[in-house]
Amino acid sequence: MRDTLVLNASFEPLSTVTLNRAVVLVLQDKAVVEQAHPELRMRGAAVDIPAPRVIRLCQYVRVPFRRRAPWSRRGVLVRDRHRCAYCGRRATTVDHVVPRSQGGQDTWLNTVASCAQDNHRKANRTPVEAGMPLLREPFEPTPADAMLLALAQDDLAALPDWLALDAA
Repeated sequence: MRDTLVLNASFEPLSTVTLNRAVVLVLQDKAVVEQAHPELRMRGAAVDIPAPRVIRLCQYVRVPFRRRAPWSRRGVLVRDRHRCAYCGRRATTVDHVVPRSQGGQDTWLNTVASCAQDNHRKANRTPVEAGMPLLREPFEPTPADAMLLALAQDDLAALPDWLALDAA
């Protein structure tokens, strides 16, 4: 099932919902379609609307302020788009830039996606010690970045330019 990005009335990314839920919000006049799938339409007995890819709520929803996205292994893989930070191949593991044996922590800035071969080759050394430079530096995504990164790759590529991620 395709996910639909939900924006607050102020155009801030809030969450993703299923396509069915997005259609219900639009039909109840609680949201408007900002971007639709070019080839998909939702048809019913009295309804024919484009399938929403991005919707914006009509009423502003107050959201408690979250300064940081919570760290997780899955989040690191999604942030790095499942690409190894050392060679660019498909990543299946998470590597600590400063190894845990040297005091490295589970943080956004100390972990990168890695293929199993490079993770094993680097072992408990830093990238400098192992002679394996990072292709890109790790970054800490904002909660909105984390939510956008969680979208499927084809959905992410189809988003409007003004929703593009700066750090990705």
